[in-house]
Amino acid sequence: MSRRTAAEGGSRPGPGRGGAPRDAGPEAPARMDHTGTMPNSVVVKATAGMDAPERCSQAFTVAAIAVASGVGTSLWLTGESAWYALPGRAAEFTLAEAAPLPDLLEAVLAGGRVTLCSQCAARRSIGPDDVIPGVRIAGAQTFVAEILADGVQALVY
Repeated sequence: MSRRTAAEGGSRPGPGRGGAPRDAGPEAPARMDHTGTMPNSVVVKATAGMDAPERCSQAFTVAAIAVASGVGTSLWLTGESAWYALPGRAAEFTLAEAAPLPDLLEAVLAGGRVTLCSQCAARRSIGPDDVIPGVRIAGAQTFVAEILADGVQALVY
C-alpha cells in the first residue's frame, strides 16, 4: 500500500486518536530536491491533452501556480498537449471545475517559459511560425539540460 501525503489527497493521523494529519500545518517539512535544498524552479512536462483531460489540466494548473508563487517555471508541451501551442487550441479544451486552459497558458507565458517538444511538433507538422508568440520549439537535449540544473524539480503529468 502506498502512503499519500495530505497534499496528494490522503491524510495520515498524527499522534493520539484522530489527531491532525502529520504533514499539515506550518511544521510540515519542505520539499527538498536531490541535493537536499529547496528547488528554486520547476519544469512541468505535460504529456496529455483531451486524451487525458484531468492530467492535462493538472500540468497547466501546477505550472501557472508555480509562476504565481514566484518560482521559475518551464512548461513543456509534449504528446497530445502539443496542440495547445497553436493559437486558439487551448480554448477548445474543457473540463468541469477546472480553470480555463487559455488563462493558465497565458499566465505561464507571462511569467515563465513554454516549450513545444520538437519531435512532437514535427509529428504534427507544427512549425515555428505556427505557434503562439512566446512558445519555443526545442528537443530532448534542452529538456535534459533544464531538469538536471541545480535547484530544479521536474514534474511529469
